[in-house]
Amino acid sequence: MASLKQYTTKAGKKMWKVTVYAGRDPQTGKQKYIVRGGFHGPDGKKKAALTGARLELAISKGDLAKDKPTPVLFREVYEEWYGNYVNTVRESTWARTAGMFDNHILPAFGDKRIATITTRDVQKAVKAWYEATTANYKRWYNYVVSVMDYAERQGYMSKNPAKAVVLPRHEETAGDKPENFWTKDQINRFFSCIDKTEGLDIFIMFRVLAYTGVRRGELLALEWQDVDFEHNTVRINKTLTQGNRGHQIVQAPKTRAGRRTIPVDQQTMDWLKKWRHLQQQHFLLLGINTLAPHQLVFSNRKNGHHSLNTPAKRLLKIQKDNKLTPRITVHGFRHSFISNLLIAGVPVTSVQKLVGHTDPAITLGIYAHVSAQQESEATAALARYMNA
Repeated sequence: MASLKQYTTKAGKKMWKVTVYAGRDPQTGKQKYIVRGGFHGPDGKKKAALTGARLELAISKGDLAKDKPTPVLFREVYEEWYGNYVNTVRESTWARTAGMFDNHILPAFGDKRIATITTRDVQKAVKAWYEATTANYKRWYNYVVSVMDYAERQGYMSKNPAKAVVLPRHEETAGDKPENFWTKDQINRFFSCIDKTEGLDIFIMFRVLAYTGVRRGELLALEWQDVDFEHNTVRINKTLTQGNRGHQIVQAPKTRAGRRTIPVDQQTMDWLKKWRHLQQQHFLLLGINTLAPHQLVFSNRKNGHHSLNTPAKRLLKIQKDNKLTPRITVHGFRHSFISNLLIAGVPVTSVQKLVGHTDPAITLGIYAHVSAQQESEATAALARYMNA
């Protein structure tokens, strides 16, 4: 039964209010009441009573218990979602994700009330992203889906409209893409262009890349305590990457398979010994102790981590100065390491473990050009057999 009561405001004005019992809160078990006030004038009591009757009717029908979309902005929901997301991924990942939202997703949806965003709105944004980039639009779209899934679970919207979007797809371009790979002859040609006397640090940096297949971040995080000169191995258990606000950080490998011990050939180990001796001499003159437990194998002039861009800058200069073709990236040394191992007949599972892939299918799938050479050798063998 609605309860009517007259009250006086601070300004001395007489008003009526109505209080209606709305059952018990399912979460706390406490009694809930709905209060409506502000009814004034000669028929103020009558208005309050009418409002109370309407509230009681709505409560009896269950209308007030229905979850209705909360009029919150997409940006506000994203901030809630992101606060949970950062606890599920590594710093390098959540830092990159924040950049994607700031630069692409929030400009499209940030100031819209999330419950009002339609499939058409999302489709329009995806189309604009698709026209501006070749592949990243899919990742941005997937993040929109994740935020809206979260909004649906929290009751901010009744249905995720992004799931009905039709993703566009870029057509394959004609011709072959240049392979990010060097043969053994091309690799040897590259190393012949480096002056080992003046640039031993540069030579050994790329020697380790080419003969161990480590990633750029793994190379730059390498410490001398990870190098075992007795057993000729290198231990990979960390990587240098970009964290929040662009700061470089050292973190664990992305997967368990990323933690691995790589056997290294004797010649590379000998070059590493020469480089360690030269590094110690250089920093000793500067008063820097390089015998500390976490001394880096490759360090900058201040004995800190190199910039993540350093290997690429060095590689580009060597390629330009010596007109080396085809051009490859720093990651191309990893491609070359894997490809040449497979060409040499090393089992795929062995190569997989050396490079830290979680699945041998990744090793074969990415480096499919190896099979082309092996197929050519197979057909040549067939011809020799047929002509014998």
